Amino acid sequence: MKKKVKGIVILTAVALLVLITVSSAFTIVEPGHTGVVVTLGKVNDNVLQEGIHTKIPFIQNVVKIDNRIRKLEVNTEAFSKDLQSVKTVLAINYRVDTAKSYSIYKNIGADYESVLVVPAVNEVLKAITSSYTAEQTVTNRSLISDGLVEGLNEKLNNIGLYVTDVNIIDFDFSEAFITAIEEKQVAQQKLLKAETDKQTAITNAEADAEAMRIRAQGEAEANEIISASLNAQIIENKKIEKWNGELPRVSGGEAIISFDAIE
Repeated sequence: MKKKVKGIVILTAVALLVLITVSSAFTIVEPGHTGVVVTLGKVNDNVLQEGIHTKIPFIQNVVKIDNRIRKLEVNTEAFSKDLQSVKTVLAINYRVDTAKSYSIYKNIGADYESVLVVPAVNEVLKAITSSYTAEQTVTNRSLISDGLVEGLNEKLNNIGLYVTDVNIIDFDFSEAFITAIEEKQVAQQKLLKAETDKQTAITNAEADAEAMRIRAQGEAEANEIISASLNAQIIENKKIEKWNGELPRVSGGEAIISFDAIE
């Protein structure tokens, strides 16, 4: 009975060992990944593509590298051209070249993101930020993003990493700088209002002057028309219309009556 139980245990162990050996002879590479084959600690130059593959049990190991676009968020700080501290939050989209998966794993390791990508982001951002004032970094976000994409690809493409997009999530400045910007904006608004009020006053004055000119011109033209319409006969008739019928009272001598004296 004991021999029988012992035989069953041995058979079970052998079957389990065979099952483990067989299962370890196959590996599956998921979609969007490549498999880096490591044989007794040595990284093979070729990589496995998507699908099922065979390998030497207990001798070969397959490390899966994600070649899909990955998103990395980096919080960093740099100084602007005017020596203001600029805290920046970046979202970087990048991918690993499938053909260079083995070299990245061999030379850098599986933690290539923190070893290589993050330091590169900090270095390129500091170089770009130093060429802008703090205020210019806000108004030139798209230029800074484009500069980051270009600068990071120059540093990383040869290694096998490709940056597809960089988004600036946030810029943060010191309290003193924010206060200074707010005061500047208030001053600019006051100046703009003063210029607007000045222009309005000038416009109103010009309108009043034009109205006076038109009125004076109209009066002058009316006077010219009246003057042109008056002749000697009309003037005499006006004088006669104003005479009340009484002759002037004079003493001595002859009295000469002239209608010119009648007003």
